[in-house]
Amino acid sequence: MVTEITSSDAERKMLSDAGYANPAINYYLEKKYMGHIENADQVSEKIGSCGDTMKVYLKFDEHDLIDDVRYEITGCAGAISAAMAAVDLVKGKTIDEALAINDGDVFKVLGNIPEKKHHCIQLAVKTMHKGIQEYKTIKAF
Repeated sequence: MVTEITSSDAERKMLSDAGYANPAINYYLEKKYMGHIENADQVSEKIGSCGDTMKVYLKFDEHDLIDDVRYEITGCAGAISAAMAAVDLVKGKTIDEALAINDGDVFKVLGNIPEKKHHCIQLAVKTMHKGIQEYKTIKAF
C-alpha cells in the first residue's frame, strides 16, 4: 500500500519538525487574512529587522470597532502565522483593546514557533499597532 503525501502534509511535517505548534501551522497554511481591503480606513507598512515586510489593511465600523483586517506579507512562515493570529485577537475590538494586544498574547495563540522566529511576532504586533495608531491620529481621538 502506497500512502500519498500531499504538499500540505509535507509542509505541515516540515513546520512541525522546525518547532511550530499546530495552531501556528494552521494559521500559516490557511492564510485566511491574507490580502487587501478595498477602501480600507487605514493602510500601514513596516519592515522587520530580517527584511520581512508587512502591510496591514484596517477597516473600522461606525463605532470604531475593528471590523476587518488583512495583511500582505513578504516573509516566512513565522511572519505569516503571527500576523494571522494577531488578526484573530483584534477583530471586533475597540482601538484601545487592540492596542493592548502584545507579543505574548500572539505567542499564546500560536502555541509555539521557533525561538529564532519570535521577532516575527513582534513585527506583526508592531505593524498592527502602527496602523491603529495612525488611524487614531487621523481620527483625532
